Amino acid sequence: MTAQAPAHPVDHELVEAAAHVARTRCQGDNHTMAAAGRAQDGRIITAVNAYHFTGGPCAELVLIGAAATQGAYELDTIVAVGDRDRGVVPPCGRCRQVLLDYFPNLKVIVGGGDRMRAVPIADLLPESYVWADHQLDTE
Repeated sequence: MTAQAPAHPVDHELVEAAAHVARTRCQGDNHTMAAAGRAQDGRIITAVNAYHFTGGPCAELVLIGAAATQGAYELDTIVAVGDRDRGVVPPCGRCRQVLLDYFPNLKVIVGGGDRMRAVPIADLLPESYVWADHQLDTE
């Protein structure tokens, strides 16, 4: 078993941004999760999921695209919050893998209440497959 890195300080402004979007933009069954990400330049970018029975994208994945449209290609921290005051929700397995591949140094806010903490994405995928490590060198 590998030792986990210590938790980082929680970005409460980021949590509140996601909670605000969850309260004000998640309407009905199509949008039930909100995500907020802190870009390396300090900006906060938000997004909501696009639920669909065929497996629409989670809020974290929509956030990656939203960040790119705003020129933010590096995220420092991310959090997802559920609608109807469900609080912080950890990323699903698919999102954990995608987030690790896009942002290997990303911190993810997980837990609730006094257990809320920011942890490195790699801690959420122990013994993880890192896509970049398995690409053939084309040079």
